[in-house]
Amino acid sequence: MIKNLIFDFGKVLVDYEYFETLGQIFKTHEQAEEFYHLLIDGKWNENMDRGDSFEETFCKMQQIMPQYKEEIATVAQRFNDFVRGEKEGMRTLLTQLKAEGYHLYGLSNWCTKVHETMAQYPIFQLLEGQVISSEEKIIKPDRAIYERICQKYNLKPEECLFADDRIENVEAAQRFGMQAICFEDAAQYERELRKILPEERTK
Repeated sequence: MIKNLIFDFGKVLVDYEYFETLGQIFKTHEQAEEFYHLLIDGKWNENMDRGDSFEETFCKMQQIMPQYKEEIATVAQRFNDFVRGEKEGMRTLLTQLKAEGYHLYGLSNWCTKVHETMAQYPIFQLLEGQVISSEEKIIKPDRAIYERICQKYNLKPEECLFADDRIENVEAAQRFGMQAICFEDAAQYERELRKILPEERTK
């Protein structure tokens, strides 16, 4: 029986979008794209998710792209602005699921700025706990991070259902022994969830 619902953060509990903020900082779209590809394709963002220092990472990017030193400093200051708000419908749904007796947890690849984001949005207060990649030095889809959340909160994989917007993370959770849903939006998630969960749950 499923007792625990585990959620990714980005694109599941909160929305994020890079180019709206980058477009306000860089002079042209081409400059914003150039920086974006450095941040994402250059693995800087992934390495911060693995626990690399946020401040040191941005200093290194300034050294690589000195022509954008001021802009990169502004990106660092406004990093949390990439998050655009809670995912529509998810706070209401999580509140309902919590009232039904399910235990709610988070499992996210996120840098050390994560707690600033969590403090901004009430949806995170519904979670009983979370495992964050930058704190564990492990990122999804590594099996070890799924092991870690079960170890930390004494969960059994077969009693967990995980939601993530990236199929590779969903498949990794399934290989570990969890049920999992590839998230699109709140309505789709609830439809898929209700197919798996019993209609009525004995608390």
